[in-house]
Amino acid sequence: MSDFSKPTVLVTGAGGRTGKIAYKKLKERSEQYTARGLVRTPESKEKIGGADDVYVGDIRNSESIVPAIQGIDSLIILTSAVPKMKPGFDPAQGGRPEFYYEDGAFPEEVDWIGQKNQIDAAKAAGVKHIVLVGSMGGMNPNHPLNSLGNGNILIWKRKAEQYLADSGIPYTIIRAGGLQDKEGGIRELLVGKDDELLQTETRSITRADVAEVCVQALNIEEAKFKAFDLASKPEGTGTPTTDFKALFSQITTRF
Repeated sequence: MSDFSKPTVLVTGAGGRTGKIAYKKLKERSEQYTARGLVRTPESKEKIGGADDVYVGDIRNSESIVPAIQGIDSLIILTSAVPKMKPGFDPAQGGRPEFYYEDGAFPEEVDWIGQKNQIDAAKAAGVKHIVLVGSMGGMNPNHPLNSLGNGNILIWKRKAEQYLADSGIPYTIIRAGGLQDKEGGIRELLVGKDDELLQTETRSITRADVAEVCVQALNIEEAKFKAFDLASKPEGTGTPTTDFKALFSQITTRF
């Protein structure tokens, strides 16, 4: 296959814990895809291998991400604001740790403005498909995650999801459950809607499985114009998911 028929896919947030897995998966499928990554700092670039296909840019500054997006076919958005724990918390004292966001890194700036910038740049560049990873819990404005650092993170994520759904670009919106740093590919994946999975015992998912669903969505037509919640059964129960076309076909919700 020549490079001309191989789609170029950019993973943003490629220095993050889920983003680096998605970037690696694309690199491993080099016969299928030409991978690119976008990270915020030169240090992050070095951490994921420092290849020429990793661009450094700031999603809050729309001009800085244009070079990474030029010429791509698909975009996987894995950027997210990350709350930090205030120093001085002692678990022995009981109570709860307090969280904060660094200046300029609030969810409004990262999850709303930063994602909007990516969607706008992708639209201008003629990108054909955007996979956006969000989070379950967005139906509930009083979700505990919103109170972390007063960031309202799920509200801003949801706003970006709506912006993507209204953009006219074919999209896949994945609202992941609680993220786990465990091995992927060994659990039965579950899709749902409207946070229904949060009412069950099965509301978490490995980062590796989220990354795999992102990559699978790129070449399965049934994943387009869909928004869904994603979790998994515990390891050792059910049958590990291998038929992603069937998984995406279960989803009927556009938002």
